[in-house]
Amino acid sequence: MQRGSLARQLLGWQLVIVFALLACVALFSVAQSNKSFTDVEGRRLLSVAENVAATPGVRENLPDPLRRDPLPVFAEGARSLSGADFVIITDRAHRIITSPDPKQVGTTLDLGDSMITSGRAWVGEIGGSLVAHVPVISDRGTVDGIVAAGKATPGFFEGFGNSASDALALLGIATVLGIAGSALLAWRVKRQTLGMEPREIAGLAEHREALLHGIKEGVLGLDQQHRITLVNDHARELLALPEDCVGTAVADLDLNERLQDVLTGRAEGVDQIVLRAGRVLVLNRLPIAGLGAVATLRDRTELVNLREELAASSRATDTLRAQAHEFSNRLHTIAGLIELGEYDEVREYVDLVAHEQGEWQDKVTSRVSDVAVAALLIAKASLAAEQGAGLRLTDDSRLDPVDERLSGDLVTVVGNLVDNALDALRAAGPGHGDWIEIGIRQDSERVEVVVRDSGPGVAPEIATEVFAHGFTTKAAEHGGQRGLGLALTRQTCIRRGGSVEVHNAAPPARGTTPGPPNRSGGAVFTALLPLVPERVAR
Repeated sequence: MQRGSLARQLLGWQLVIVFALLACVALFSVAQSNKSFTDVEGRRLLSVAENVAATPGVRENLPDPLRRDPLPVFAEGARSLSGADFVIITDRAHRIITSPDPKQVGTTLDLGDSMITSGRAWVGEIGGSLVAHVPVISDRGTVDGIVAAGKATPGFFEGFGNSASDALALLGIATVLGIAGSALLAWRVKRQTLGMEPREIAGLAEHREALLHGIKEGVLGLDQQHRITLVNDHARELLALPEDCVGTAVADLDLNERLQDVLTGRAEGVDQIVLRAGRVLVLNRLPIAGLGAVATLRDRTELVNLREELAASSRATDTLRAQAHEFSNRLHTIAGLIELGEYDEVREYVDLVAHEQGEWQDKVTSRVSDVAVAALLIAKASLAAEQGAGLRLTDDSRLDPVDERLSGDLVTVVGNLVDNALDALRAAGPGHGDWIEIGIRQDSERVEVVVRDSGPGVAPEIATEVFAHGFTTKAAEHGGQRGLGLALTRQTCIRRGGSVEVHNAAPPARGTTPGPPNRSGGAVFTALLPLVPERVAR
């Protein structure tokens, strides 16, 4: 069965409430009327009975049976003046001497629960009438009889009829107010619900639940105090949230500082990149005035990994191009010397080139036994040479062959840190010495990678947060492409249970040249990678 509109339902329920209230008011009014009748009429009847009992003619004639003829006159006169239904006089034996009903004369008066037998006046209900009993006391102090004055109590409908006009007026006013209030309430509710009926609102809520749990993006709702109000399954999985996280404040969850900044709105902007539980997430936050905010999350781990692979291929292509360019220049030099007939110079030049190339390769391969890392260092030397920078390997560097996964992580870390150093040197311009020093040391538990450059270093105000903000760091704003490579480096280290940090080396003393690597300034990045990975979700 189809229900009426919201306005009709509200009007119907409002009228039901109004009539229920009116019924309660009517019952209360009847009860109050009966109580008022008992109180007022009881005092009046008691006064009538007392007046009759105190009348000298009654007190003098009642004890003598031969002189009782005037008693009906006293009783009827009191009844007529007071408006009572009856005034009865009895003798000591409670036999009725005078009554408006002749049939009662000579019968015994029904005393009910009256306390008149103890010589005390009494008011109460007997047989559907309100009755007052007062003893007739002689001058000698004896009770010669009883005066009973009574009036029939009104019934329920009679009591209601006494206030019927008031009730009808109240009913009319309440009906008008109820209809007007219901119409106003319905209009306001319709406005607040955008004109939708309850079934439409319920359907919308069901659709919202289905939509939240059906989409492949994470959705997170927050109130104005940054407490979680709703979260779908995908968001709970992406952020590694507990099942009972609804109602929990963002600050009370085990989230990194960057993620908390984005969720609470301290970090503004679209497509904010955050790292969580080994995933790269794109997060957008939409504030809702007066309610809080809604955040959407997308998993971009695969896309970022693919982009990193493309970037690695691009770097490899650049390295090969640099080697090809260097090889082409050397061939042109050799060809020119041959054209000039300087054959001895050709032989010396070839020996010099072979010696330089072989010296760097021998230095790398003698200290770094892992093939992938060694090949990376040899290739990066050509890329650095094309930029006019020198690549150095510390004398204490040593790396044994490692497993394939650690080798891949080392290639990512070393490659990103070297590229970051080259970017820093390129952004700083000439005049800094243009060298990069790499140290790779291995012990029984971990591998330490230290990359140092002769650039200006990292600004002190961002040195502690260069890794904390992922791809959209302040470091990226000041240093070109530092943000991407450093974020991936941090992610790789954290994924294995390691760490990465940066500090600035001490600048050279005044009047000295950059000379030895340990006397120049610049940024020093230190990455620690355990030999056995200890994965953590952060």
